[in-house]
Amino acid sequence: MALFVNRRSVMSLYSDATDPACHAVRFVLAEKAINVEIMDVAPDNRPEDLNALNPYDTILTLADRDLVLYEPQIIMEYLDERFPHPPLMPVDPVSRANNRLYRYRVERDMYSVMKRLDQSESGSPTSQRKALRDHLTAIAPAFSQKRFFMSDDFSLADCFMAPVLWRLPHYHIKLPSQTRSLRGYADRLFEREAFKASLSELEREMGEGY
Repeated sequence: MALFVNRRSVMSLYSDATDPACHAVRFVLAEKAINVEIMDVAPDNRPEDLNALNPYDTILTLADRDLVLYEPQIIMEYLDERFPHPPLMPVDPVSRANNRLYRYRVERDMYSVMKRLDQSESGSPTSQRKALRDHLTAIAPAFSQKRFFMSDDFSLADCFMAPVLWRLPHYHIKLPSQTRSLRGYADRLFEREAFKASLSELEREMGEGY
């Protein structure tokens, strides 16, 4: 495997064109204008080289010379450290820890719901949509105080949150009127050139209605 990876002169990302975690990583790549080869992979058609790189039967995989990563939070933080400008993590330890905690909660509370909606797992779609809407409604007031996710500065937490908000029309979720500050936050994210560049063709269709 190492010999195969070492032949790569450009960073490579295996990505699912509809997966929110893949989307978040592509958002980070676009924000930092990183030269990367993005290979779209369908879940039912994994290439042999990906099988050799990633032992966990998942698609999201970053190969950078002799390094292979396949967990979204690790990939995003690696990219931020490997390409430090613009920085997407706070400098002080407390703020960095909080940023990681925000992303952990988004993954537990929202990405898990989206996964169940996509896979039609246990629980009715209506209850899953309500769960996601309720999570977003609960955190909406925080966005009236800060321009970005619990911060005045754009960060990895925003890169991870953006795919959730973009997919709301796809899941037929309409936010209540009291989430105006959250919708303003979403607009700020979607207006970024890097966000537009991060979208796959299938994801552009998901956000129709914004």
